[in-house]
Amino acid sequence: MKVEPLADGWKSLGEHLAGLSGRTVDYSDIFVQSASGHSVVFEKGRVEEVSSAASSGVGARVILNEHSLFSHSPDSSPMGAWRCMEETLARAGFPLVGKPPVTPGDSPDFEPIRLKAPATDPLGEIDRSIRNASPLVRQVTLRAKVSGRRTLVVRGDGKIVSDLRFHSLFAVQVTVERKGTIQTGYEVRAFQTGPGNFWDDLSPLEVGQQALARALLMLEACQCPAGRMPVVLSGLAGGTMIHEACGHGLEADIVQKDYSVYRERLGEQVASPLVTLVDDATIPKAYGSYETDDEGTPAQRTVLIEQGVLKAYLTDVQSARKGGLPLTGNGRRGSYRNLPLPRMSNTFLLPGEEPFEGLLEKAGKGLLVTKMGGGQVNPTSGDFVFQVTEAFLIENGRIGKPVRGATLIGNGPETLKQIEAIGSDLHFEPGLCGKDGQSVPVTDGQPSLLIRNLLVGGCEIGDGEG
Repeated sequence: MKVEPLADGWKSLGEHLAGLSGRTVDYSDIFVQSASGHSVVFEKGRVEEVSSAASSGVGARVILNEHSLFSHSPDSSPMGAWRCMEETLARAGFPLVGKPPVTPGDSPDFEPIRLKAPATDPLGEIDRSIRNASPLVRQVTLRAKVSGRRTLVVRGDGKIVSDLRFHSLFAVQVTVERKGTIQTGYEVRAFQTGPGNFWDDLSPLEVGQQALARALLMLEACQCPAGRMPVVLSGLAGGTMIHEACGHGLEADIVQKDYSVYRERLGEQVASPLVTLVDDATIPKAYGSYETDDEGTPAQRTVLIEQGVLKAYLTDVQSARKGGLPLTGNGRRGSYRNLPLPRMSNTFLLPGEEPFEGLLEKAGKGLLVTKMGGGQVNPTSGDFVFQVTEAFLIENGRIGKPVRGATLIGNGPETLKQIEAIGSDLHFEPGLCGKDGQSVPVTDGQPSLLIRNLLVGGCEIGDGEG
């Protein structure tokens, strides 16, 4: 959601910055932000925590000889922004002389974000519905969070670009116990919305029941067998493995630091011909969407891998300039205190035509993963280990009994090459992605897919293929 460029002071800054770029430094910009948020935690049948936070400030950057110099300040007025740029330019060896293009009274601070906190009344109803559904429930934790972020980018080419984003998140964790065995289920919904009623775009009772169902299912689960076997990653698994094992390696700064297995591989076959991987920040209401990135570049859809061939990297201004690459609109910042980095937005595999049942039949015997947990990835080698929080055995081409304790162990590029079939059931899951201490909203997506031979870690030695 865009907002109109603000007062004349910002326009004066833009005109002055345009005169700097190319004359003293290679590139410059000013990033202004106002952010606020509210969070509610409901636990033990009552509201346990209500918190609110707000911040505003400015960051000033110059790029000189492929290096960034940066300063930030909590003063979000045009004069505060100018002083911040003065400090940055002085560090670059170009102290400013002459009269500033703005004055302390030129225009007010950047307009603050005002948000209404989520209403707490629905939380009690959700809690009761979960507890009434099963006598095995021991704990219910509900989290409701809303945040807003207004940004203004004064670019070195004189352009001023503004953006306004609102994010909502609702998460449910349910703990159940039976005969000393404890299991938990977790479900989350997150999306972009307007500043209206938090609950309008949610089905909170449904989210709660799904978390409960997952917890109860794990009470029935047996230990997962270990070994190499066919693995079907359900669309409900949400693209976590694609994001972590592949996506980060396609961010241009990682590539340029020689930390990526995809370095200097543009135009090469890096995955199965069935694989087309896309990053698209323009999807309406998706958690990772925006109209412009945090450098003022318009959001776009970028095809990263097409029919298995590497086509593009995700860039910000600095990595694009350094590598002679096109801008993809993926320069994102955690806040005004941070430099932008190339980051994913909404990253997903395009669906195929195979029905879900057909994937199970092709697998014959193996593992169906329906919910992923955390994991570790080495971007230099592509090696990964992921926890699985919900899975089933595949027996005779059909869904068998639930299992727990599974891990997926492999190598990202090799796994992409082993994708044998892709389903038609594209599904998205929201999340927060961390990189260099910065966290940004993202969405990961995938249809169900069949990986022919993947190493599964578990508690028992299985007799899978391979």
